[in-house]
Amino acid sequence: MIAASLFFALMSVCIKFASPYFGPMEIVCYRGAIGIVFMWMLARSRGVSLRTTVPMMHVWRNVVGVSALACWFYAIAALPLATAMTLNYMSGVWVAAFLIGGTLLMGRLSEVRRQGPLIVAVMAGFAGVVMMLRPTLEQNQLFAGLIGLMSGLLSALAYIQVAALGRVGEPEARTVFYFSVGAALVGAIAMLFFDIHPLNTRQALWLIPIGVLAALGQLCMTRAYTRGSTMVVANLQYSGIVFAALFGLFLFGDQIPLIGWLGMATIIASGMLATFLRSRALPNPPAEAH
Repeated sequence: MIAASLFFALMSVCIKFASPYFGPMEIVCYRGAIGIVFMWMLARSRGVSLRTTVPMMHVWRNVVGVSALACWFYAIAALPLATAMTLNYMSGVWVAAFLIGGTLLMGRLSEVRRQGPLIVAVMAGFAGVVMMLRPTLEQNQLFAGLIGLMSGLLSALAYIQVAALGRVGEPEARTVFYFSVGAALVGAIAMLFFDIHPLNTRQALWLIPIGVLAALGQLCMTRAYTRGSTMVVANLQYSGIVFAALFGLFLFGDQIPLIGWLGMATIIASGMLATFLRSRALPNPPAEAH
């Protein structure tokens, strides 16, 4: 899981370098195209069929997953690296919020009372968001901050859909393959409405490690969730925020005020607590596709 977090953080660094020369949807498209090749080769080597009996589940997973990806890539380009990473990793807190909301909608008030600690964890997470968005407001980056927050929300919806695909028996390689197809397709269509930048430049070389690192991160994350303790793995994913903070500090000179760092720490702590508390109500979380 630590290796996966490092790969995803390195992918974010490459996106940061590529973003002045390519739009978010271009990066989404090329990341998906490279992912298609990588996952096809992986599925073939493991003898996993790419034929699916639940195509509409993959469509819905792609709708929310690709939207989350585009929002995250935009936030990476516009915000300090650690801020963008942390807002995306709010997905664990969002899932806990959905769990509480679903319990309320079903009218099980007694169960809501028993979930008091989980409610506190969710509220702490959103308090951390307020602390993190305050510096972005002062730097006129509020819109990018809200887009980053949206990436976490959409990632939580994608997480729920991936869990549903796992329950109906879809192999991880097949799920990630179709996610890559969706990313490449949606990105290619979106590129028709925006400027398309040439690929015969040195800057285009950044697109290759973006796709490769994303696939390697997905591979490591899948193995971590398959062979390791779910609680340990789910909490170790927050090491990605630490990697992003270090890369942002040393490579891009990101300056985050003290309140931003406090907000980041609050979100990490609330995410860990929410993961621990909701593990009693949700099945083992599968690997999310970034």
